[in-house]
Amino acid sequence: MRLDKALWFLRFAASRSIAQHWILEGHIRINGRRIEKPSTQIAVGDIMTLPMRIGIVIAQIVTLPARRGPPSEAQTCYRVLDERGAIPIAAQEPGPIAGPNPGQEHQGEVPQ
Repeated sequence: MRLDKALWFLRFAASRSIAQHWILEGHIRINGRRIEKPSTQIAVGDIMTLPMRIGIVIAQIVTLPARRGPPSEAQTCYRVLDERGAIPIAAQEPGPIAGPNPGQEHQGEVPQ
């Protein structure tokens, strides 16, 4: 199945033209390889890396979709491998740089 069609059927893209645009700009990876052709064929077992608004989603194709059905049907065709991709980037745990400022941990508390 063509990659652009699969992204649309799997409901990662709102339209096939949007999927084609993402692919032509090189935003999609299949099995770690950057893809730039919407006609690239995908198969069961392929691993897709997709930059979504919620973060990077890494998913494996379980079955090829037969149509653009409801979201529940589309979700049965792939398996998310990296659960962190399902969490909005802003809600992820802060890294070592984004911790609280020194001296503010005990603000308003009386030392004992």
